[in-house]
Amino acid sequence: MEYIDLRSDTVTKPTPEMREAMAEAEVGDDVFRDDPTVNRLEEIAAEKMGKESALFVPSGTMGNLIALLVHCQRGDEVIVGNQSHVYLNEAGGMSALGGIQPCPIPNQKDGTLALDDIRASIRDEDVHHPITRLVCIENTQNICGGVPLTVEYTRMVGRLAHSNNLSLHIDGARIFNAAVAQNVPVEDLVEPADSVMFCLSKGLASPIGSMLVGTNKFIARARHLRKMLGGGMRQVGIVAAAGIISLEKMVNRLSDDHVRARKLAEGLQQIKGIVVDDGAPLTNMVYLNLAEDAKVDMEQVGKSMRDLGVLLDVFHPRRLRLVTHYWIDDDAVEKSIAAFRKVMS
Repeated sequence: MEYIDLRSDTVTKPTPEMREAMAEAEVGDDVFRDDPTVNRLEEIAAEKMGKESALFVPSGTMGNLIALLVHCQRGDEVIVGNQSHVYLNEAGGMSALGGIQPCPIPNQKDGTLALDDIRASIRDEDVHHPITRLVCIENTQNICGGVPLTVEYTRMVGRLAHSNNLSLHIDGARIFNAAVAQNVPVEDLVEPADSVMFCLSKGLASPIGSMLVGTNKFIARARHLRKMLGGGMRQVGIVAAAGIISLEKMVNRLSDDHVRARKLAEGLQQIKGIVVDDGAPLTNMVYLNLAEDAKVDMEQVGKSMRDLGVLLDVFHPRRLRLVTHYWIDDDAVEKSIAAFRKVMS
């Protein structure tokens, strides 16, 4: 069966154009800096983000970890959202591998960290305290509904961080979704940041890879740490070729995913037993809950939907996230709504 896969935008397969580019990619040894396709990808990424330099890494998790390791020493502290990916879903890497202590503060409903909460979490100079080094924000904020953070908010966080001698890192796994949703240049969204990680392998449909951007000095240290962590890849231009197409061809179509997420949400709102989160989806994520009187739990829903050809990521007994992406077209949205209607009836 050919499934409709709503589990995540990480399930995207390379487009036919990507496959052709990958097959024909000019390659070299990237650790020696002589893979021309990787070098070109890094140049494009830095330019699009308005930063000096960029580094191609295997995953967003590695990219975020490297950034934290550059900014922080062992025993230092980073201020993070309590619903952030780097805090909840990266296997405790900052602590296990970096000796870095997270200071989690509440994410607001709009995905932001309250400025007063950030300010109150900055440690005083005291022999008893860890040293606050970094603020990390996530854009779009996944668990809060795939919500985009604004240029204005990011600038305020940047000013607060820098005025207190802290650095700012943006986990921008879906930063292009945030830019497209708000119709703003992506470089404006990341301008205050000292470093940014963004994924090629989600909405941009590459099979592998993420980018880390920052100053020349930052990326030089990041490259050293990538090698230490085992991320020094060799003839990796084969996958970097897909990343170039992601940045040159796949960004502008992200608005299609956002439109389809809204259509999906509108259809599900009409089904008894499903409660879609308030407000239209702002990007490509639809969050919903089962109503209190629903006669099924989410595990049953997931199994029944799979039997009907729709894949769901069941992570909670009553709550669910659906994600639209390049391989979800209008027909897939309609079939998914019909499947949910049948399962919930």
